Amino acid sequence: MQMSVRGKNVEVTDALRDYVTKKLKKLDRYFDGAGEGQVTLSIAKEHHRVEVTIGVNGLILRGEEQSPDMYASVDLVVEKLERQVDRYRTKIARRLRAPLPPTPLSTEAEADDAPRMVRTKRFPMKPMNLDEAVMQMNLLGHDFFVFNNGETELVNVVYRRKDGNYGLIEPQT
Repeated sequence: MQMSVRGKNVEVTDALRDYVTKKLKKLDRYFDGAGEGQVTLSIAKEHHRVEVTIGVNGLILRGEEQSPDMYASVDLVVEKLERQVDRYRTKIARRLRAPLPPTPLSTEAEADDAPRMVRTKRFPMKPMNLDEAVMQMNLLGHDFFVFNNGETELVNVVYRRKDGNYGLIEPQT
């Protein structure tokens, strides 16, 4: 797995970079070394924050942790990612065996009035079923996930409800 380690308000020393790379190599056993990862190390006040995003065949693992020590934060985020992988091990294995070709999302909204668009996020949208979308949402740690429903071939949104269950938003045709 190829790792990109960068610092925000912190200098990334060789020792720190080696430590992060060594710890994240543990995840290689799940993905056969394929994929790319981005690690952002930052310090805000007394909090040392580590954010990790790993993309493998369209699957995105994301974890973020903070503590008073940078090395402890790295350990915590690696443990979190390992728990995510363990929780979804069979689903991930099935998905990695049969990857679907990516379909890019290319819709942009322009607004002339205030407020203005300050960030645009692009990601490949592959057809997936509802269970895969819920799994991906949980792996990312988000409360919603936009996906291309493989059964209806329409863009849907799955979201986490306040009662802990899930909801689905699908367009009416």
